[in-house]
Amino acid sequence: MTDEPLNLTPLDALHRELGGKMVPFAGYSMPVQYPAGILTEHLHCRAKAGLFDVSHMGQASLRGPGAAAALEALVPGDMIGLQPGRQKYTLLMTAEGTILDDLMVANLGEDHLFLVVNASRKHIDLPHIAAHLPKSVMLESHTDRALLALQGPEAVAVLSRFAPEVAAMPFMGFITTRLLGATCHISRSGYTGEDGYEISIPAEHATEIARALLAEPEVMPIGLGARDSLRLEAGLCLYGNDIDETTNPVEAALMWVMSKRRKTDWDFLGANKVRAMLEAGPPRKRVGIQPEGRAPARGHTEIRAPDGSHAGEITSGGFGPSCNAPVAMGYVRADLAAVGTALSLMVRGKPLPARVVALPFFPHRYVR
Repeated sequence: MTDEPLNLTPLDALHRELGGKMVPFAGYSMPVQYPAGILTEHLHCRAKAGLFDVSHMGQASLRGPGAAAALEALVPGDMIGLQPGRQKYTLLMTAEGTILDDLMVANLGEDHLFLVVNASRKHIDLPHIAAHLPKSVMLESHTDRALLALQGPEAVAVLSRFAPEVAAMPFMGFITTRLLGATCHISRSGYTGEDGYEISIPAEHATEIARALLAEPEVMPIGLGARDSLRLEAGLCLYGNDIDETTNPVEAALMWVMSKRRKTDWDFLGANKVRAMLEAGPPRKRVGIQPEGRAPARGHTEIRAPDGSHAGEITSGGFGPSCNAPVAMGYVRADLAAVGTALSLMVRGKPLPARVVALPFFPHRYVR
């Protein structure tokens, strides 16, 4: 335990006014839920629109000639080919070919990349990036900005009332525009599997904009609890659970982040280790797991093979409200990773039947 005070986001007072149940998360005081409860919040986001405070995430800019090439030396994604007004999900790599963090990168044009990294990793990520930059490229951390996520099928209708231009944005599009008088960066993205937006806002305007969005009839505030159940149903990784510094992108089923050119050149940090695992085949694989019955299997639950031998471990698990069933992800031995494979989950000392299923549990509904 630590006695250090928790950091507060610019929306802290609003969360408390709305009845948010505040908990420590990644060094911040964050709302895990509001009075409506996690189940209601989750289903509301799937049906209408939910507003999330994700201001604890790290926001930063890379600027200068060669910014894309400099970042490309550290990630397996195609940064040089990322066009202005576009955003991409990628991985920050270690020299051992494992994942230091996952992040979003947007091209603002004029040798300017905008990064969003995980809250629990920003104190590691940003020094790591800075240490590998040429003198022509500068890294600037944006500690003066808040970040909101507006997610759900009615997010476009809501946000376009304030900024009509967002309606025409494609999935993973990125614009800088005015929102209630504030200059904001808006991406059409999120981490729920739903259509929606992430909005980077000057901190002094965050409460005003959040209140305006929450005043729309479709919008409900959503806490960390429903954010986690939504991303799990969507089969999306949570850093620290499903991926970490021991995880190779091959076993994590994240090789889709690499373009053909990057798989030809193999010129990023740790590329030799990633290539070796790709060629040899991973000893384990991240898969979707469907427990039978109603009992959820939480993280660190042991997975056993049909013969009773150790097969792996659950990394994320819980009840999926949209699926009306327990859902989980985890790593299993490669010989047990095929869809339909029968497994047992050791829950409270008893083996419960489960099977490998395709991800996601709930279909992605991004705009296309």
